[in-house]
Amino acid sequence: MSITSVGVLRRILILVLGASLVSTAPAAAQAAPATALTFAPCSASAGFSCATLNVPLDRSGAVPGTTGLNVERLQAAATPSRAAVVALAGGPGQPAIPLAQATARVIAPALGTRDLLVFDQRGTGTSGPLACSALESAEVFGAIGRAFERCAQQIGAKRGSYTTQESVADVEAIRQAAGYEKLVLFGVSYGTKVALEYAERYPQNVEALVLDSVVPSDRSDPFSISMFQAMRPVFEELCSARACAGITANPLGDVARLAARLHKHALSGYVYDGSGHRHRATLSNVDLLNLIGAGDLNPALRALLPASVQSALRGDPNPLLRLNLLSEGLIPNLPGTPLASSAGIDEALFADTTCEEASFPWQRSAAAQARLAEGLGALRALPGSDFYPFDASTAWADSVLPACAQWPNVAPAPPAVGPLPSAPTLILSGAQDLRTPTSSAQAVAARIPGAQLVVVPYTGHSVLGTDFSGCAQTAVKAFFSSETAQPCAATQNPFGPTPITPTKLALVKAVGGLTGRPGSTLAAVLDTIIDLERQVIGATLQAEQELPSGSSFGGLRGGFARITSTALGLHRLSFVSGVQLTGTFPVQNGHLRPADLRVEGSQAARGTVHVGASGRVSGTLGGLRFNVNLAKVKLASAGAADMTGFPLRLRFPERALARLR
Repeated sequence: MSITSVGVLRRILILVLGASLVSTAPAAAQAAPATALTFAPCSASAGFSCATLNVPLDRSGAVPGTTGLNVERLQAAATPSRAAVVALAGGPGQPAIPLAQATARVIAPALGTRDLLVFDQRGTGTSGPLACSALESAEVFGAIGRAFERCAQQIGAKRGSYTTQESVADVEAIRQAAGYEKLVLFGVSYGTKVALEYAERYPQNVEALVLDSVVPSDRSDPFSISMFQAMRPVFEELCSARACAGITANPLGDVARLAARLHKHALSGYVYDGSGHRHRATLSNVDLLNLIGAGDLNPALRALLPASVQSALRGDPNPLLRLNLLSEGLIPNLPGTPLASSAGIDEALFADTTCEEASFPWQRSAAAQARLAEGLGALRALPGSDFYPFDASTAWADSVLPACAQWPNVAPAPPAVGPLPSAPTLILSGAQDLRTPTSSAQAVAARIPGAQLVVVPYTGHSVLGTDFSGCAQTAVKAFFSSETAQPCAATQNPFGPTPITPTKLALVKAVGGLTGRPGSTLAAVLDTIIDLERQVIGATLQAEQELPSGSSFGGLRGGFARITSTALGLHRLSFVSGVQLTGTFPVQNGHLRPADLRVEGSQAARGTVHVGASGRVSGTLGGLRFNVNLAKVKLASAGAADMTGFPLRLRFPERALARLR
């Protein structure tokens, strides 16, 4: 299957969204006083009121016209102060209004006497979204730069009006029109860049800053070196406390070994779709890099990665190939239309803002070929160790540079970075975050006197949206209670690394007091169910919502499982070659209920297994009867599954905040 320009752009979005972008627009003139906002109850957001503010499209006057900013307000429950919290979403290109309710929950400690303002930044959501047909047409990979060039031409002269500096001026216009004296700026990822640049430009208007997954306004990192450098501490934490014992002693070295192989030829193997049909799949160096990056937002992917890489190195590519499809949202098979992501990134806006204001290693006035030559020259001047465990060619292929080299700039060059005010500041960083590493948070904290930095273990990007420990929410509560946010307590990784996938029944250790093939078959049965649960959890987190009735998953070695609102059906589902499960679990209130499974296959001790409601499995395999307490079963020494939760849950708590980049 050829890679399309749309696919390439989406791959860029995976790792570049939230990456550091240095402001390239000059400080515009002070925004003129705006007409007062008139709010009315929103039709779709309970408790919020809505208004639209028209602002100049181009404050320099070079391009005529206005653009409307859709704003939603949640008024303070107590006597309101003259301050408001402004929520700034990620991207660039993500609308904030779809996240209004979730934002109100996570920032609730700030809302006692402050209103909450949420608005779609210009060019996103309901605030004049940008669109480029050039980015929607099927183009081969080599034409991605041409697609960006055509997109710029389609947007026209106004493409210089979608910079961070214009969004900063929009925030100030909203403040004036809504009548607030001070703002608490709550930004996530790219939203922190907007918040920081507002604080540089309007320090007198800032009451406080809450920065989640920081994009510093003063960092130039066009090749994402900070991301590559962050991989070592990320893998070290993932495998700390001997969590990878039995899997690998050097997970980052494993990635380097595999990347070296992929540099010569792509990984190739097979995956099974939700109907049990087999398909050939491949994985390249860029795919592997994107897969690692996808773990920023999905801890289930991180948990599966070390063993999947080790399997690929041992000649079993299928676990990693399946994991890659899961990270791309191609697993499971869904009934009807695909799930709509709450992220809702406007791809044209992302391309516009990124190409207009990013700090690239070339002259802005240079022609495309000269830009590419300068960019490649800058890349070759860097030591190869900067990109370990990958190489410079992978960094280039995965970056936005080849595309933006053909984007004709109209926005002015960036202004000098200004000082930040000594306003109370809380900075949240995930220790597992690659796209906005903790080093970025530390750099910004050093610029703000008294800034509080809280690093959350085993947590990736968009901390308040992905922290399962509650530490980040506790820090927000303490911060708005005028207390010092405390470091996170030592905790266990809720998504520890999973064991290496067995390739044959002979490698499966017998359980349940059964010896020989029956005991190994029982272990394979339990492994199959647990593997399915991991896939469901991973897909649920990837989609950021419960999966629709009728979703189906292919087995690693064949067959499939289909989930409906009333049943989970297994159809010759296979996780270990030669062992297949068939049967139906009734589903009640999102939980699996007891079921009888038929076990067959060329390697299996055939028979039946009853999964009961009391944490026991019983039945007959290979003519031997058994009755096993699952609380005493460990299926592997590494990442051993906790079997006490049987029957499994198919509904998982939604994250505190939808994916904010």
